[in-house]
Amino acid sequence: MNFYLGVTDYQWFSFLSHIEGIDEVNFWQPGGNRKFGVLAPGEPFLFKLHAPYNAIAGGGFFAHSSLLPVSLAWEAFEQKNGAASFSDMRKAIAKYRKTSDFPYEDYQIGCILLEQPFFFSREQWIPVPPDWSPNIVQGKRYLLDKKPGRSIWQQVQAQLQSRPFIASEYGVHEETGRFGQPLLITPRLGQGSFRVMVTDAYRRRCAVTREKTLPALEAAHIRSYKTDGPHMIQNGILLRSDIHKLFDAGYVTIGADYHFVVSRRIREEFENGRDYYALHGNPIELPPETHQRPNQEFIVWHNENVFRG
Repeated sequence: MNFYLGVTDYQWFSFLSHIEGIDEVNFWQPGGNRKFGVLAPGEPFLFKLHAPYNAIAGGGFFAHSSLLPVSLAWEAFEQKNGAASFSDMRKAIAKYRKTSDFPYEDYQIGCILLEQPFFFSREQWIPVPPDWSPNIVQGKRYLLDKKPGRSIWQQVQAQLQSRPFIASEYGVHEETGRFGQPLLITPRLGQGSFRVMVTDAYRRRCAVTREKTLPALEAAHIRSYKTDGPHMIQNGILLRSDIHKLFDAGYVTIGADYHFVVSRRIREEFENGRDYYALHGNPIELPPETHQRPNQEFIVWHNENVFRG
């Protein structure tokens, strides 16, 4: 297993460290040229602060990477992008892009989605490893079972011992006098990560209409979050905004055979619905990865508890 030591802006780190109960962060990269592909889901991503601090000050657990329009990154994560406002976020990105910010340009940025972030107080900061070069611009990968990565991870785990939630989730424990490696598990997603990962799983296309206009698409929970539906890809489906509203209101649903189902109540209550009935019975477009497809348990729940048949 690995961890990644990513070069981190102090202002970004400081802002996020003061958000109480934060469950996810977007570690954005200003260039937006290529996706981050160094870690597997569940592996640690640590924050190495810029000079003059030059210390490891916290981290999180990698969930997903994506290239997103800056507007969608803000809508998905808002202040969890490390800025108080969309304007402030754009100014920070412009500083690193070394260009003026054109407020109507929806440029692309790289997004590294991290779950269960943790932030150390200054006295807990960890020195950078001896092989760290000041010329490193973005970051460096380390192995957890070899020096100097093992030593760094042991120090991180020592700090995490006081954080029961993270410790239990990621296997922080002591074993025969040594700290064990973290368990490689799928991180528990926050709302923003859920939205981005469902969007990418469905290849940025509405599962029902095949609409590809990104601002019109929304990641829907099949079992709603307020009724204990989890933020997980298998409980999500990407829908055009009007289909999403009808889905949440129970006027449409997904059948057990992954076909789109439209309730007769649309015609009865609104004397319309021609465009929706034209879609009735069509198979929905599923994610190519079978493990990302809707779970039958959630589909049955929606049919039995929400759909107005």
